[in-house]
Amino acid sequence: QAKRKAAFGSVGRRIPYRILHVINQDGESLGNMHRAEALRLMDEHGLKLVLLRENVEPPVYRLMTGQQIHEEQLKRAEKKKASPKPGVVQKELSFSSAIAKNDLEIKTKQIAQWIEKKRHVKVTIRQAK
Repeated sequence: QAKRKAAFGSVGRRIPYRILHVINQDGESLGNMHRAEALRLMDEHGLKLVLLRENVEPPVYRLMTGQQIHEEQLKRAEKKKASPKPGVVQKELSFSSAIAKNDLEIKTKQIAQWIEKKRHVKVTIRQAK
């Protein structure tokens, strides 16, 4: 459950905070309100309360439809995929555009070895004067 909460925060009726800052489904702030009032709003509109930020006082919740929740989860999954993983080693190689032929061959062999070892390789070529 800790993994799921870290991925998107709590969704639904279990809200540990008494006072919440609520944002409606259009992104407009409804201000601070008591938990019971937020739950009543949620039921009236057929929406779900989703925790956006809990490290602020009061914590920020947003009223969302199921479709909006799904889209937000997809966005966060894409963002997580795009960020480099902690276990992945990235090798960086930088050289001048005036590099000698032999040096270039040695560096290309090194890059090929890193790629075979499934390393991520970043090559930077600086323009010579």
